[in-house]
Amino acid sequence: MRLRELLHGVEVIRQNVPESLEITGVSCDSRETEKDSIFVAIPGNRCDGGDYALEALKRGAAAVVCQGKPPENLPRGAPLILVPNARKALAHLACNWYGNPAKSLKLIGVTGTNGKTTTTYLIKHILEATGEKTGLIGTVENRAGEERFPARRTTPNALEIQKILGKMVTNRCKFGVMEVSSHALLQDRTENIPFTVGVFTNLTEDHLDYHKTMEHYCDAKAKLFRQCRTAACNTDDPWRQRILAGSRCPVLLYGLGEEADLRGEDIRIFSRGVEFTVRENEKRIPVQVGVPGRFSVYNTLGAMTACRLLGISAETCAQALRTFPGVKGRMEVVPTPGKPYTLLIDYAHTPDALENVLQTARGFARGRVIAVFGCGGDREKEKRPRMGQAVARLADFAVVTSDNPRTEDPEAIIRDILPGMAGAAGRYAVEPDRRKAIALAMEQGRAGDVILLCGKGHETYQEIGNETLPMDEREIVRSLL
Repeated sequence: MRLRELLHGVEVIRQNVPESLEITGVSCDSRETEKDSIFVAIPGNRCDGGDYALEALKRGAAAVVCQGKPPENLPRGAPLILVPNARKALAHLACNWYGNPAKSLKLIGVTGTNGKTTTTYLIKHILEATGEKTGLIGTVENRAGEERFPARRTTPNALEIQKILGKMVTNRCKFGVMEVSSHALLQDRTENIPFTVGVFTNLTEDHLDYHKTMEHYCDAKAKLFRQCRTAACNTDDPWRQRILAGSRCPVLLYGLGEEADLRGEDIRIFSRGVEFTVRENEKRIPVQVGVPGRFSVYNTLGAMTACRLLGISAETCAQALRTFPGVKGRMEVVPTPGKPYTLLIDYAHTPDALENVLQTARGFARGRVIAVFGCGGDREKEKRPRMGQAVARLADFAVVTSDNPRTEDPEAIIRDILPGMAGAAGRYAVEPDRRKAIALAMEQGRAGDVILLCGKGHETYQEIGNETLPMDEREIVRSLL
């Protein structure tokens, strides 16, 4: 591809590279840079792409795209393309390199603090039940029809997004469903992607180490609704109005309140899932889905509303939902043959999410609710005692342990949690080793108890220091039986 074609839509301040140059690829990782490719130096707090620009040139890069000014380590006359925003430039370059695949897809973007993963899987399931091949980009995995790719973050960088979208087109997908994180929106990873539908699930305290305030966090999420044609919005969430403030697209509301266009009524929660009625104008549609919890009602309503905006009837959605298989790490039942208790794994890693899963467990537990949980390191410390409070209030017994400590001392993280556990004196234990913590919880289990392993969910690893170590809680449970 000629450089002039690759630069289409990119705002350029200055360049010393001929536009007739033939380019062989685009990268933002110097280790992946090939001869005659373009390297985009992305600025960052921990790692600045400009520091690797020289390495990229030594690997044969035809030019370096950098923000504002050239990196200091580059020699005079180095081939440069200066842009005001390197992240936006990368998004446009990626889109051009992969042939703008989004124009051939109907894309559904789902944002919010909790429920994104389950909602995307619910939407995907409904669409596929109607016979439409559908792709997925999210926390658990990325999919282009039947082809699967590992997921390294909730929303990949712009290059990866466009590559996966391109695979969806190649594999004849009509739809793509994407989890859209606040980080991705703020960092322009989804720049210039036209979403057919945007979905807002909810907003609760999370990622404030990055966003600093709830208002800033909300405004990052709100960017999605300025680049979608229609929107499905949880009308019961107090941040709804701010989320939609800058949007001019048609909106369908869902929730349990009177103003919802799709309203959930007559809710019944069981250990096997939920049953409820969806009211749409004068119609009443019975719905059954195999994921327990009140939050499951909201996720299901969000998915149905998104599909209504795509022209799929509520009745068709309800029929499809009866066969929904669930999502890995979301109220996932782990077989424990021969044991008298039920053991579940869930990704709950915020105070609100913990409260939701614990309340759900309390709703169907015939015995006690036992929780194993910790808090992630290098993340906001303010939520740690609040997570402890949620567990102290709703669990009969808890084991406070390590999650992903990253570069923090696991025991220091636990000390931050424990003030919130003051109301649970005598009803919790501390065990920093997560495997031992799970073993302790299982030893405590009696007939009718529900044991919840919270925080890891779909993850099959633990981040300790700068290492990512294998750790699958399902395997741990099996080894302890």
